[in-house]
Amino acid sequence: MRIVLHDYWRSSASYRVRIALGLKGIAYDEIAVDLVAGAQRDHEHLALNPQGLVPVLEIDGLVLTQSLAIMDYLEDTRPQPALLPEAPADRARVRAIALAVACDIHPVSNLKVLARVEELAGAEARAEWNRRNIAEGLAAVEALLDHPGFTGRFCHGDTPGYADCALIPQIYNARRWRVPLDGLARIGSVAQACEGHAAFMVASP
Repeated sequence: MRIVLHDYWRSSASYRVRIALGLKGIAYDEIAVDLVAGAQRDHEHLALNPQGLVPVLEIDGLVLTQSLAIMDYLEDTRPQPALLPEAPADRARVRAIALAVACDIHPVSNLKVLARVEELAGAEARAEWNRRNIAEGLAAVEALLDHPGFTGRFCHGDTPGYADCALIPQIYNARRWRVPLDGLARIGSVAQACEGHAAFMVASP
């Protein structure tokens, strides 16, 4: 059955799912949804996702939304190669890192919020808002990565997985907004490891 990803090339959430699909070796077709042009508000897209967001994944006769929910579904239905470690404590730690990005950094930096900040306070306020939010959020992720279980080249061990899918798109955003990454040694080492991996290279905007 055809798998279709409704996607915007610079969307962090879509980027996460592209990485996850690549790590799982799942082939898919893409339908572009131009967020800047407002295509996410078209009737056709709203019929798939009433929130007017991307990504949307059509798979197994289902229409799935929300990037982490999609990644969970892929992990549940196509468990190999695994995105999550086996031990419950490790799985919780990995999910916490992903959620720190997807729930605490990203929503405050999405296009709708930034447009509203600019409307209220101007373009420079928008940039300052975003840089500060990303910098503070990544500093917290750095601390989450600084634990005895941090071994290997990725967020957990020597195999890229769930947390890396969330972190790398946020690093892309940080660089795009010129957020200094100095002092984030753990994050830097993960980013370096991911840059040479095929799934991340193919998924990159």
